[in-house]
Amino acid sequence: MNPQVSIVVRACNDIEFIEQTLEMISKQSFKDFQLVCPDSNSTDGTYEKLCSFCSDAYRIEGRYVPGKVLNEAVSKCRGELIVFNNSDCVIQGEYWLENLIKPFDDKQVTAVYGKQVPRKDADPLVVKDYSRAFSSKSLKWGNFFSLATSAIRKSSLLEHPFNEEVQYSEDVEWAWRARQRGEKIAFAEGAVVEHSHNYTVEEIKKRFYGEGLAEPAIYGRRPAQENFLSCVIKPAAAETLRDWIYLLKIGRPDLFLWAPKYRWLQRSSVYRGIKEYYS
Repeated sequence: MNPQVSIVVRACNDIEFIEQTLEMISKQSFKDFQLVCPDSNSTDGTYEKLCSFCSDAYRIEGRYVPGKVLNEAVSKCRGELIVFNNSDCVIQGEYWLENLIKPFDDKQVTAVYGKQVPRKDADPLVVKDYSRAFSSKSLKWGNFFSLATSAIRKSSLLEHPFNEEVQYSEDVEWAWRARQRGEKIAFAEGAVVEHSHNYTVEEIKKRFYGEGLAEPAIYGRRPAQENFLSCVIKPAAAETLRDWIYLLKIGRPDLFLWAPKYRWLQRSSVYRGIKEYYS
């Protein structure tokens, strides 16, 4: 008999977190699941740890293309609901899975994303961004989704697989198409994982350049969002103002000069990616 849920754990050199993640999966109150673990050529012992927990662990062949990797993993899943949880998303509590799939009681719900809380060493501005993004407020943005801890009906994924042409934001691209079809996406407040990154300057540039490169591929041409004023100056200034208010509240005025630089790096890198897409 097929399980009700399949859990896909994508991994790449996450030995620091992988054992915690897998142990918490084994402790879930909801037990009717299959575990599928694709590994992207880990060299730090992550793959060996996956194999010790998961009979369906395997190496990803060839170049890492997110959509292709995800579609291959879906093809190995037997569950009616497919849960995705990155290997460095450390599950918080035994009811994570139960809470993540609960919204599917509503037959109109196609996909669900869970709540990510930053790690204890997270930079203050990362904490601020996570508190905004991973709340019910983000449902109103119309284009937010994170596959890092999430669940999607398998029937929808078979009919509408992940785009294998985009290298970044494959989760946002899939969710955008789902919303365009009129499908409902929900947020599971009680499905909590610990997950965040303190990126270096170069990592910020790379991450947001990739998001910018993906934007036109996802949304098509949006001239109002492709000029320097609308794409960089206005959003960077608005977010910096929110940052300063937040930093005052938490008593961190020492980061006042970092905030505008941080937002400039983000938005200018997005802009560079958008321009690169059309070049």
